[in-house]
Amino acid sequence: MPMRDTITSLRYRYWPDHLLGEILSKRWTETAIPVILLLIVGFAFSRSIDNFLSPASLADTARQAGEIGFIALGLALVVIVGGIDLSVGSIFALTDFCALYLLDVAGWPVPAVVVATLLCGALLGAVNGILVGYLRLRAFITTLITLIIYRSAYDLLIQRYSNAIASAFPDIPSWDFIGAGSVLGIPTVALAYIVVAIFGHIFMTRLRPGWHITAIGGSRRSAYNSGIPVRRTIALCYVASGALTSVGALFFASRLGTVGGDIGVGLEVIVLTATVLGGITLGGGKGSVAKSAVGVLIVLLITNGLTTMNARGGVNRMALAGILLVAAMVDIRWQKNRTRIISKVYVAPTYHELPPPPPTEIGQGGPFEQNDKLRDVEAIGLGRIEAPEDVILDRHDNLYAGSRHGDIMRFLAPDYQKMEVFAHIGGQPLGMAFDREDNLYVCIGGMGLYRIKPDGTVEKATDETNRSMRSVNDDSRLRLADDLDITDDGLIFFSEATVRYEMDEWPIDGLEARGNGRIISYDTKTGTTRTELRGLKFPNGICVASDGQSILFAETFGCSIKRYWFAGPKKGAVEVVMDNLPGYPDNINLASDGNYWLALVGMRSPSLDLAWKMPGFRRRMAKRVPVDEWLFPNINTGCVVKFNEQGKIVESFWDLHGENHPMITSMREHRGYLYLGGILNNRIGRYKLDKADPNFVQYDKRWGKQS
Repeated sequence: MPMRDTITSLRYRYWPDHLLGEILSKRWTETAIPVILLLIVGFAFSRSIDNFLSPASLADTARQAGEIGFIALGLALVVIVGGIDLSVGSIFALTDFCALYLLDVAGWPVPAVVVATLLCGALLGAVNGILVGYLRLRAFITTLITLIIYRSAYDLLIQRYSNAIASAFPDIPSWDFIGAGSVLGIPTVALAYIVVAIFGHIFMTRLRPGWHITAIGGSRRSAYNSGIPVRRTIALCYVASGALTSVGALFFASRLGTVGGDIGVGLEVIVLTATVLGGITLGGGKGSVAKSAVGVLIVLLITNGLTTMNARGGVNRMALAGILLVAAMVDIRWQKNRTRIISKVYVAPTYHELPPPPPTEIGQGGPFEQNDKLRDVEAIGLGRIEAPEDVILDRHDNLYAGSRHGDIMRFLAPDYQKMEVFAHIGGQPLGMAFDREDNLYVCIGGMGLYRIKPDGTVEKATDETNRSMRSVNDDSRLRLADDLDITDDGLIFFSEATVRYEMDEWPIDGLEARGNGRIISYDTKTGTTRTELRGLKFPNGICVASDGQSILFAETFGCSIKRYWFAGPKKGAVEVVMDNLPGYPDNINLASDGNYWLALVGMRSPSLDLAWKMPGFRRRMAKRVPVDEWLFPNINTGCVVKFNEQGKIVESFWDLHGENHPMITSMREHRGYLYLGGILNNRIGRYKLDKADPNFVQYDKRWGKQS
């Protein structure tokens, strides 16, 4: 290999240049980045200010964080639903006054004060909710007006009652515990905030009303068309914001017991800055409780740090305003250009070199020499079925195949003229396999592994596996479950072609030529799923080997067949059975003579082999050329080969000119015939095998006949 190719190979094999695209495209990073910012701010102030992170300082910060955190939670709900609330500072002041007036002047008991204050905050929020949610007024101008009205009401009230409140000093232990108490050294307000935050997280991520809030923020029209009560939900978010603000005011009132003229002034800027810094999108539809909490901590560390450094109040407000401006600009620009930025860095081709393919031309000999054996294949269901990627037959000789419409179609024996819908799944059926009880397991692209009972009942087996600790993104969800086979003990092995792309994006995975695929096992006895192998180049066909201790699997873009031992003395080992195939291997199945059938879904071409050694060229092709004009394998020539345990080709079958069965993704031997499937075909092929066992039924041979 030339020196330039060697350097390129090392760079693209080991340099993780695709990680940036992974990071930018995942939502978890929108929380991770604020956390990193929080650590930086905390570290910077701790180095500049003595005892900045001392236990006493942290306890005081926790009390403030709890009080402001409740307000930030309420504002987060409003922002996620697509609104804004500038009146939180005035609501905070009014509910603070309400609590102290009822306790100090009216002499109410503490429980009644708590309930009345919460109702006051909810009513103040309800005013905003009715105006914005039901009357559909602009949230910004509406809450700006209510800010002024609520603040004016507060100023009038404190002019009359501030002296009465200030002169009263009730000694009530329960009230003092709310503001200054602690449990195991943790301030009461912090514990209360943690409880509410946990509930808020569950509410937003696990409960239907939380999903409705996110859906409305993403698109009000779509949410309305989906039957979500948009106006009511928006109004209730403002009510919740007012109530949560009053909770913060309760803790503040019990801690300081003051109704000064500056209470709540500028609080909306603090909370809004915390919301934006935490990563909650101002446009709505995105946000979480964790982001809100992190944003509050960042803002408090900044304000407390500046205060400790003797900065004036105006400097604090100016700093927060500047941070809010920058954060808002970044948020708006990022949301506008996010897709374009990610598209430039996410697709990351790597160096992929294959040796020259073996000859296939007529007259050159060799095991892959072309022929026309498949030219006269009988067509079943011609024009009545679309995209039968895999085919399979049951013990009663009925033929099953998937359809791109999300159905499993059944052709009834013996003539296969009558076709019926055996089961409707909703996704593209790919690999299929029967178990001992005649349950049909199916890999569904984008959905996972499903089980269909003999009566047609559809059940989900699994749609996720264990997450890789080395992955920068959550790769537990199954994106492209492809082919499968079942062991004697009920262990299902199936391939997931790629963890980075969806089913309709498989050409991009081929463009990258990275090890994005994996082999997964599902135990039918325990219902557990685990990943067996990672880093495979589009793993595809799966077949349990005759030894019962290993599986054969195809790496489509690696043009190879490998063996993986899941049991026995070689457990965990992987070895190459065949490499440097002339085409791209797909499904693998047993043959009646103990060998294996293999479908080559497409044939290699010199241009694509050369392009795989030029990652820069492929990157430019992805950016500048439409997908339908990319370099692709030659899928116009169908080929099936038979190979033995040692990887030697026993026989090959071609449709040389692609006139009858041009594209083959699977084949299944049954009672002396070879049944052919193809994901781009509109038929199922049937080919008469001259030397095959006419009584061979794959599952009868493996598990014995059943009545």
